Amino acid sequence: MSKEQLGKRVKRFREMNEISLEDLAQRTGLEIAFLKSLEDDSVYPSLGPLLKVARGLGVRMGTFLDDELGQDPLIVRLGEREEGLSMLGGKGCSVDMKFYSLGKGKTDRHMEPFFVELMPAACGEPKLSSHEGEEFIVVHEGSIEITYGKDVLTLGKGDSIYLNSIVPHHVAAGGNAPASIYAVLYFPE
Repeated sequence: MSKEQLGKRVKRFREMNEISLEDLAQRTGLEIAFLKSLEDDSVYPSLGPLLKVARGLGVRMGTFLDDELGQDPLIVRLGEREEGLSMLGGKGCSVDMKFYSLGKGKTDRHMEPFFVELMPAACGEPKLSSHEGEEFIVVHEGSIEITYGKDVLTLGKGDSIYLNSIVPHHVAAGGNAPASIYAVLYFPE
């Protein structure tokens, strides 16, 4: 799914449920301008806001990534991975994360598995996000730096972390080199 399709899908679910941008802003605590940018440009800084939008619309976050038909069991071959989400930093911040959904097509899933490519950040303090659920991350290549509450943790290739995502956190490439991770997110219904 292209980034453009994600925004269109969010808008379609909002309009199907007859929810105005103002109502969705009130339900999610997000700014109307941000929601409009999400729908029109598919721009968003992290998974936290996308999860809030899904909750505000009464759907699973994976609904925005899924194709119409479900597959069980689902196999995603390395050469068939498709970029599903790209997250860019705000003003003056060149954070670049590319998410490849490894669950797209399994419509009854309770977890969101991703392969994520992280580019080095070029901004000041990381913007922490917080949402219900849990995350499990394994470093595939390079090193990553995780801000978890007040702690800053560095993980290398093969290291893993299992965290409660209600604690404000941020995941970034460590140092000046790209990194990649496998991440499984669980959002309670």
